[in-house]
Amino acid sequence: MLALRLTRGARPAVQLRRLLVTAASAGTGFLLLCAMGYALAHPGSPADATARLVWCLPPVAATVHLAVAVARTDPGTRPRPGLAAVGLGPARLMLVSATTTALSCVLGSMLALLVFLHLRGDLTGMPFDGAATEALAAGTPLPVPGSLTLLALVPVLASAAVAFVLRPTVLGPAPDGGGRRSYGRFGATGRVAARETFGSYGRFGTRGGAAGRGTGRDEPEPAEGTVAVETPAVETPAVESVPELPAPHPAPKGLPWGVAVLAAGLAVETYAAGATDDGGPALPAALPAGPTGVLAGWLLTAVGLALLAPGLTHLCGLLLQAVRPGALRLLAGRGLMEEATRIGRPLGVVCAVASAAVAMTPLPDSGSFGPLTALGAAVVTGCAVATLCTAAVEARQDRSGTTAALLRLGAPAATLRGAAALRAGALLAVFGPLTLVVAELAALPLSR
Repeated sequence: MLALRLTRGARPAVQLRRLLVTAASAGTGFLLLCAMGYALAHPGSPADATARLVWCLPPVAATVHLAVAVARTDPGTRPRPGLAAVGLGPARLMLVSATTTALSCVLGSMLALLVFLHLRGDLTGMPFDGAATEALAAGTPLPVPGSLTLLALVPVLASAAVAFVLRPTVLGPAPDGGGRRSYGRFGATGRVAARETFGSYGRFGTRGGAAGRGTGRDEPEPAEGTVAVETPAVETPAVESVPELPAPHPAPKGLPWGVAVLAAGLAVETYAAGATDDGGPALPAALPAGPTGVLAGWLLTAVGLALLAPGLTHLCGLLLQAVRPGALRLLAGRGLMEEATRIGRPLGVVCAVASAAVAMTPLPDSGSFGPLTALGAAVVTGCAVATLCTAAVEARQDRSGTTAALLRLGAPAATLRGAAALRAGALLAVFGPLTLVVAELAALPLSR
């Protein structure tokens, strides 16, 4: 009930992101049901049916990735002061977020089932003059356990992934017993705020102790026989401090591994393109039916791009600050270095999807895409782009405190917008050519 109330009371932008998860879940669920329908219509071709089911894994992974990104930016399930007093601690909010994700995915699975039954003619008659009879196994009874299992796959995986990502790291008191446990953003990280002992107050004079008199310095004791004259304390007006840019995180360590995996993927794809067909899973629709090595090369290339993208993003931020940077380049560079992991991984996935799309464009059979292949490509592409946009929203939420402080101190809004545009331009200047180069190298074996 709490998850329903939080879902209903969210802002329109949050509802739009949840609707994107619902749409992705609907598309993926429909693809899974179509794979089952093909297996029912062709009982003598188990290999082809298995291949169709395997090709549903990329949309499933893309949908789960999007669901996790949307859950991380949901303000309704973020820990706030006072919620723990009413029983809504980090663990409970994590369960609420997982439940909200499950509700969005279940709604999408129900829509997929309704569309699938409508196209089969089980609800209002056969549409499109029976054009989808072969793919949807019209006239064959659907196995209820199998249908429910396929439809529950995306909600279960998405909610489990959200619960794992947003889980509290440590619950309860600190391990050493001398600190107080506080939770970070989304309740996903915990840190210990050490308590100051009574002796430290006297030693360092931080609380107006006898030694420091509230000045923060140790004053010598007056000599014997002298009169100590106390100076009245002068209150200084509080001055708002200038917000300091936080020290950037260390560079991600996946850049060498990403380059190695990317090179290995391109090498495997090039080598396998000249081999004979080994009877592996066939590539869908317009893609040429080649050996399994080509598919393995594509997967390694995508993984390599996802691994090296955070390191490249951190490098972009480092280069923006080189050679006596001004305020604009400093803000843009520090922002990229701080958000390298959060922005880099979705950006690497988008580059992998874009390079695959560019590599398939010049193929001679590129016009023979079927509707199911087009739907799968739309789900993967849409989820990748939506995940990147959601990660950008999360990064903006994290910078909200620093941005508000800079605006209060008189920083022009044009400077902040210029820093954001400079970050986007730097990423486009680096990842655009990289995507084109990878696409050209991946398209060479396909043109043979």
